[in-house]
Amino acid sequence: MSLEMWWPEISVLEKMFRPLVVYLFLLVGLRLAGKRELAQLNAMDLIVLLTLSNTVQNAIIGPDNSLTGGLIGATTLLVLNYVVVRFLFHHPKFDRLIEGRETVLVQNGKMLRSNMGAELITKAELESAAHKQGFSRLSVVDKAVLEPSGSMTFVGKEPSIGETRQTELTTRLDQIAQQLAEIRATLAANK
Repeated sequence: MSLEMWWPEISVLEKMFRPLVVYLFLLVGLRLAGKRELAQLNAMDLIVLLTLSNTVQNAIIGPDNSLTGGLIGATTLLVLNYVVVRFLFHHPKFDRLIEGRETVLVQNGKMLRSNMGAELITKAELESAAHKQGFSRLSVVDKAVLEPSGSMTFVGKEPSIGETRQTELTTRLDQIAQQLAEIRATLAANK
């Protein structure tokens, strides 16, 4: 076993500084690129994210391929992310600044083309996302929102089949509970 495997070629401080700089760069870069990059809506977006990770790999590890160096870099990224997430949890204003706000793509059943254009979301991508959430077509969607996380949320004009069934089931269970209460009351009165 070679000593090179364990001993980093660059200083530990540089090993910790490199992931910090790349993390901050990607945080700002992805924020400026928009929520679409986070949503991974199509193959091109996924390719960009995968190649982006490969592109910054050498910036994080530098000329060092040691096991220890890799572990130092990975640990730095994990600790940094932990600190940032905890900080943002306790500071909602900074969280909104970094995460951004939701973008309404459909309002009252009408596509908001300007918002879709700002987020580079095509009608076909919106339809595909709606289908994944159980909507057969956009005409049955009352509201669609692109969340800061990149996910899309859809609200139908009418309750979905699942919501209707749940309401019917809840109503029926309430009726059964009421009948049971009446039977218990009758039995208690007859004792």
